[in-house]
Amino acid sequence: MKRVSMIFTGGTISMTLDPETGGAVPSLSGDQILSRLEGISELADIRYREFGKYPGPHVTPRMMRDIAQIAAEEAAREDVLGVIITHGTDTLEETAYYLDLALETDKPVILIGAMHHSEDPDWDGPANIRDAVLTVLSGQFRGLGVLTCLSGEINAASEVTKTHTLQRDTFMSFDFGPVGRIFEGRPVYLRRPFIHDHLGLLEPVEPVHLLKCYAGMDDQPFRGSLAQGARGVVVEAMGTGNVPPGAYDGILALLKAGVPVVLVSRCPRGSTDEVYGYYGAGRNLHREGVIFARYLNGQKARIKLMLALARSTDREHIRSMFEGS
Repeated sequence: MKRVSMIFTGGTISMTLDPETGGAVPSLSGDQILSRLEGISELADIRYREFGKYPGPHVTPRMMRDIAQIAAEEAAREDVLGVIITHGTDTLEETAYYLDLALETDKPVILIGAMHHSEDPDWDGPANIRDAVLTVLSGQFRGLGVLTCLSGEINAASEVTKTHTLQRDTFMSFDFGPVGRIFEGRPVYLRRPFIHDHLGLLEPVEPVHLLKCYAGMDDQPFRGSLAQGARGVVVEAMGTGNVPPGAYDGILALLKAGVPVVLVSRCPRGSTDEVYGYYGAGRNLHREGVIFARYLNGQKARIKLMLALARSTDREHIRSMFEGS
């Protein structure tokens, strides 16, 4: 029988209600989750490994590196068709993007989770596992990089983001749409990802800070990052890549100190661009040495900067990793 590897890391998909707090907490093992899936053993021979029982917010970049190492080992097995990883949805897109940058395999690596815990009548974990297994077995999704498969949609790790706090269809690719869908129990391929880069299985460099611009922002958050020894800073700018005058001064201070600054937009759709030329506008920022992350959101640009810094500390080399693709 065809073999699929699974890595269980925790998240809502593994949660039950804690009698003391009344809230959901990770508690189910991979074996316990799989035992609740009717007919899954008839689809594939599931080989699984336990990474832990972590809620999404507890996952760190170094843990992402460890998950990537296990995924690489599983994908390298000749008898394995693909790898599925369960994960908390709050940081799922960040881990997925780390793996997308780190792994070098044509086999599908798919991250899944759930928006409802296992004691909720609407527990969506089993459906997402089944859909991910079918996606691996279909053979249509090789060579597309790391994917997510939730609520019947298959998205590229570089493009997808969590868009709603509770709805099942929270994971969407705003600018490009899904790369595939589950249609009447059958995976359907739609397109290749617009963005797919490879940096390697590297130890993420920390700390890298993420700052979001707001009206009237001054230079203090940027100088605070400098004082705290940030190795890099990602800025969520306004619009196409514009910041308030005080923030512009703070960014210049970071650049002068040799700290690479990567710019994204705080808008959920669209790309950064050199449209405007006033004080604090994107054209001037880019000219001063700020790196544009184009379509990446802030949390993904931070992951990429952590790995880029592991490859090089040269600003122009880092720029090529972001803008050369």
